[in-house]
Amino acid sequence: MPRGNDRLKRCIALFCLILTLPAFAQTTLNGAGATFPYPMYSKWFSEYHKDHPEVEINYQSIGSGGGIRQVLAGTVDFGASDGPMTDEQLAQAKTKILHVPTVLGADVPAYNLNMTGELRFTPEALAGIFLGRITSWNDPALTQPNPGVKLPNQSIIVIHRSDGSGTTFIWTDYLSKVSAEWKNQVGTGTSVKWPVGLGGKGNEGVAGMLRQMPGAIGYVELVYAVQNKIPYGLVENSAGEFVKASVESVTAAAASVKNMPADFRVSIVNAPGKDAYPISSFTWLLIPVQSKDAAKGRILADFLNWMVSDGQRMTAELTYAPLPEGVAAKVKAEIKQVR
Repeated sequence: MPRGNDRLKRCIALFCLILTLPAFAQTTLNGAGATFPYPMYSKWFSEYHKDHPEVEINYQSIGSGGGIRQVLAGTVDFGASDGPMTDEQLAQAKTKILHVPTVLGADVPAYNLNMTGELRFTPEALAGIFLGRITSWNDPALTQPNPGVKLPNQSIIVIHRSDGSGTTFIWTDYLSKVSAEWKNQVGTGTSVKWPVGLGGKGNEGVAGMLRQMPGAIGYVELVYAVQNKIPYGLVENSAGEFVKASVESVTAAAASVKNMPADFRVSIVNAPGKDAYPISSFTWLLIPVQSKDAAKGRILADFLNWMVSDGQRMTAELTYAPLPEGVAAKVKAEIKQVR
């Protein structure tokens, strides 16, 4: 049995050895932007951290407009948006910014009515409601597509986003494609001059207002309606079919893209096909090609490769549709640019 001095010497030697070991390096990536894919991103960032405990990914769900502003200002390592950046915005960037498609989702017309059954909405009805021309739930534009459904003589309360929003971009892009009146009077954008309605911040804010206000209608990403147990309607697509948003119907809309643009900036609203949900969209991470920190650039590229492979298997449980295989393959090639 070693004497006390020997034990002390061994303890000192062990302590000195520990001091020479490399420190546990922790890296934090910061991102901000879209609320539309926030539930999916939260899941991904958490799962990636489990496999890579040395990496933390912080994401602020502030809306696509905020994500674009922050990535242009260089205050985050990556942004996120459901509406592609414009050519003018990309020209302001200090380094090339990639649009990396992550998943597909859907905007749904969600409502708060004391009734049974599901509502069907025509494109004309949705445009009329958000233009402020259709003001009552028993308007013929709503009763005619819904025979057998007793709609109340109740005023419609319109809820829209108050912040710069990719979810708004998708919604207004759709309305602009199906209504010349909407296109001419309001148009498409992450922020527009709403003809009528009350504003809520984020998908979370709109969902919260819908739950509290009988007679309200608003647009949210599908997962927010599902998780908050808010009813949402079927929408008539370009083939004349009333389709409910689902992983399958969003996937059918994505199948309409025969030639994906090289920069992935594409709209799939009002897609052809009888099974396609008409208010579907890709959503994108906005990735600077050249990171300020090379180590962060390598980690970001590794995460993106993980997202396009392992991450895609997690999408359905949160009601998002995975990237089509052909798109995923192109995204993997694009990621090679990230430094």
